[in-house]
Amino acid sequence: MNEGSSAVRMILRATSMAVLLAAAGLAQAQNHYPSRPIKIIVPLPAGGTADTVPRLIAEKLAVKWGQPVVVENRSGAANNIGADAVARAEPDGYTLLAAPPAALVINQFLYPKLPFDPSAFVPVTVIAATPNILVVHPKVPVSTIQELIGYARSNPNKLNYASPGSGSTPHLTVEWLKFQAGIQIVHVPYKGLAPALTDLLAGEVDMMFDNLGNTLPHIKGGRLKVLSVGSEKRVSALPDVPTMTELYPGFISIAWFAVVAPPKTPSEIAVKLSAAISEALRLPDVVKKLQDLSAVPVGGTPAETTLFMKEETERWRKVIQAARVKPE
Repeated sequence: MNEGSSAVRMILRATSMAVLLAAAGLAQAQNHYPSRPIKIIVPLPAGGTADTVPRLIAEKLAVKWGQPVVVENRSGAANNIGADAVARAEPDGYTLLAAPPAALVINQFLYPKLPFDPSAFVPVTVIAATPNILVVHPKVPVSTIQELIGYARSNPNKLNYASPGSGSTPHLTVEWLKFQAGIQIVHVPYKGLAPALTDLLAGEVDMMFDNLGNTLPHIKGGRLKVLSVGSEKRVSALPDVPTMTELYPGFISIAWFAVVAPPKTPSEIAVKLSAAISEALRLPDVVKKLQDLSAVPVGGTPAETTLFMKEETERWRKVIQAARVKPE
């Protein structure tokens, strides 16, 4: 009996020691983070604001930490391919996801089964945000959002709209407008914003909600007409353009770009990443470059980011259910 008890105590001591050593090793790894290159996966093609914004931050993190920070584009399946790659990565802070809302808060309401759990990601911070705006090709015979709605009502399914893909905020925003206004407009999904915008500029499609940074140069150049902005308040770059909320209270559509880490990533790493990104967002050259993209730096702690993403999840859940949006 005594020998058995001694053996049990020895096993318990050994197990406790192993746990302590593992914890110490983890703590040491966190203290020295990062000690090797970091990869940021963007679940979209190269080009566009969603790709440019994390590259700005990657450059500053590399300088701060003396480690390469590489941005890798893994597009496809409505952002799900890139998100799934990060969900399966080691929870050590060396593989991150920089994504717009689709993979993080929207797709769970569009697809019956995802290969990952969006709520399991560890939020780090929101890099930046920019309003989505409604633009039309000059050939479309309207100059205001009210005229567009009237034209669409008189000509069901004559107009079409581009989007970077099913489940994107540009897609959902037009579906929300269709629901609110009781109009029918045909969806033309693309694989990314770049080809969608190219065809809009060429007049192959009639209209699109896109983020302000992508479209403002073409508005100023007269190649697109802007009808409305999706922010809560009018934007300084387009002071005469009304917001969607002026027509439909509560109609807010903003493109934002968040950084999250794989599930079970230690909170200490998330906090360190968040602080470093927030620091980079205060640098004058980063602020200027974001302004050039018509984006506003956000930052924030992991806890604040968690709350923000919960609010956005609820916003788009209501839109998807009310407008009865289905994946295409």
